[in-house]
Amino acid sequence: MDAITADGFTERAAVPEYDPFSYRIHEDPYPTYAYMREHASPYRNEARDFWALSRYDDVLSALRNPALYSSRNGISLEPDLWGPQAVETSFFLAMDPPEHGVMRRLLGDTFKPRWVRSAEPRVRELTRARLLPLLERPTFDFARDFAAAVPNDVMCDLVGIPAADWDQIRADNDLLNHQEDGTDVRSGEAIAAGFRLALYYVSLVNERRRRPAEDLTSAMIAARADGEPLTDSQLVAFLFLLISATNESTGKEVGLAWYHGWRFPDVARAGLNGRATDWGNETLRYDPPNQMVARTLTRETEIHGTRVPEGARVALLPGSANRDTAVFPDPDRFDLDRDTSAMLSFGHGPHFCVGAALARLEITVLLEEAGKLISDYDIDLDGARAIHSPHQRGWATLPTAVTHRPRPIP
Repeated sequence: MDAITADGFTERAAVPEYDPFSYRIHEDPYPTYAYMREHASPYRNEARDFWALSRYDDVLSALRNPALYSSRNGISLEPDLWGPQAVETSFFLAMDPPEHGVMRRLLGDTFKPRWVRSAEPRVRELTRARLLPLLERPTFDFARDFAAAVPNDVMCDLVGIPAADWDQIRADNDLLNHQEDGTDVRSGEAIAAGFRLALYYVSLVNERRRRPAEDLTSAMIAARADGEPLTDSQLVAFLFLLISATNESTGKEVGLAWYHGWRFPDVARAGLNGRATDWGNETLRYDPPNQMVARTLTRETEIHGTRVPEGARVALLPGSANRDTAVFPDPDRFDLDRDTSAMLSFGHGPHFCVGAALARLEITVLLEEAGKLISDYDIDLDGARAIHSPHQRGWATLPTAVTHRPRPIP
């Protein structure tokens, strides 16, 4: 709100800057989102040359309309990831219908609800394999060694990566997705990690071409898109998409749930005692790991009286949409009883997250299995470290001390 100074002049309040490459935004974007929804929709960042949509109805409309909000230049604002070449790294995420649907359908029944239900025993097995050794320690890193580890294990297992390599794959993905404060250029470490992953995935594809196995990589090699097999480059892009997205999003979500449970003890108490699904769902609404996705505007469009030109880069902000009072009453309150069905954390429309059902299962299973063995916990916030990404929120490290549930008497 503007203020009147002593000499009668109007003093304009500072306009918060939305810069997805700023650590200030990574630490807490929600006050800036609130300002944007109220005063700057659409928002314009001249320095980075993009627009942003923060209101629920605007984000939902854009996600529903790929003909107007195209993915043809990718979904990331980083210069090395934006442009027609984005398909080389983002694969079908950088495609519009109908091509997007053709490539997405190559997954067949994988990730569909029936397949996900069949995968639950394996997800629980991998969850326990990570959790039980951690509980032998007085403290452990919930984010790094559990929340991020299990979804990575599940996806690596699915695509056929040997268990001995799972931790290195995750470490390189973490490096690949790290962003330095204020810069939209990837560091030398990130580039090197991406190169190592590409070489690994090429080797995996070559091995599966020689010796097919019962895994998703072999299934994708055998698949046909409009009658043609996928190229090695397409297969590698597919692996980047599946493994990086899984490691980033689902793992970060579980860590965020754990953190907010610590902030709100009643939430953790209920979550650990049977309400794991509600705990995960409200975290997805309240503080989703996926904060921003970019689009290209295909024609000049008027948005709330502002003309946005053809070709504009537009950032869609589901994290802001999920806090819009027009859809979610008292949105800044963490409420386990809230109806979260309208949240946009998994997107909407043709690009609705292909792995949403698996992600929901993993979130519930990880929190349920933790609840079976843990009755209470404390986080050393001074030792915690947040991730830094223009797209994601979450914790890289979350040191945790737990109170074990009493063992049943034989």
